[in-house]
Amino acid sequence: MNSVCVTTYNGERFIEAQLRSILSQIAPDDEVIVSDDGSMDNTLKIVDFIGDKRIRVRHSNAHYFKDNFIEAMQEAKGDIIFLSDQDDVWLPGKYERCLQELRDVDLVCTNSQMTDGELNIIEPNFFSVYHSGPGVLKNAMNNTYYGSCMAFRRTVLEAALPMPPTREIGHDIWLGLVAEMTGKVRFIDTPYLLYRRHEDTKTSTKGLLNRSKRPLWLKIWSRAVVLYYVCKFKIKHGK
Repeated sequence: MNSVCVTTYNGERFIEAQLRSILSQIAPDDEVIVSDDGSMDNTLKIVDFIGDKRIRVRHSNAHYFKDNFIEAMQEAKGDIIFLSDQDDVWLPGKYERCLQELRDVDLVCTNSQMTDGELNIIEPNFFSVYHSGPGVLKNAMNNTYYGSCMAFRRTVLEAALPMPPTREIGHDIWLGLVAEMTGKVRFIDTPYLLYRRHEDTKTSTKGLLNRSKRPLWLKIWSRAVVLYYVCKFKIKHGK
């Protein structure tokens, strides 16, 4: 069994397309955990309408997407865990390619095509624009681990928990860094995701394709926090 963890909050516009793109690829005995953080729209009605027995809905009171993902992952039963946002679309072949690569690595991150809200392609190769790739120091300075593009072995999650109790470190970057410090990671150049950017997304297109507007002191502080927890992990685990 493998697991796909999808977090939702007021996602009625796009959740059906995303779930159907996932369900069309995964195996009959896999699970899709939809962890809803108190949606006030028709998100859960749409999920129920799909009527697929592989979907398991859980109700979260996290009130923050990182915590919601952590809760969902902790309930996942699969040997391989995929992360998914509510508004993207999996491209054909994503599931099988990730499983193939995970035979000899611990975490994979696939390329994506960035789109607008109507799935018109804005940037066909996210890796090339964002300089995605492995490297603990590289990603501590400029994270290129995006959860919606990631799949990993359960052992990575077990090593990553408990996650650093700070919002300066996302669940996805921490999983990526831990995978690098404890095993092997691989970035797959082929795009397997339509990475939808629209007015309600947490990270805007402008913010992704341009330098951050955060004050310099805050950027330095954020990177220092990441490096602190990386060092703490290395010392604890003798890496």
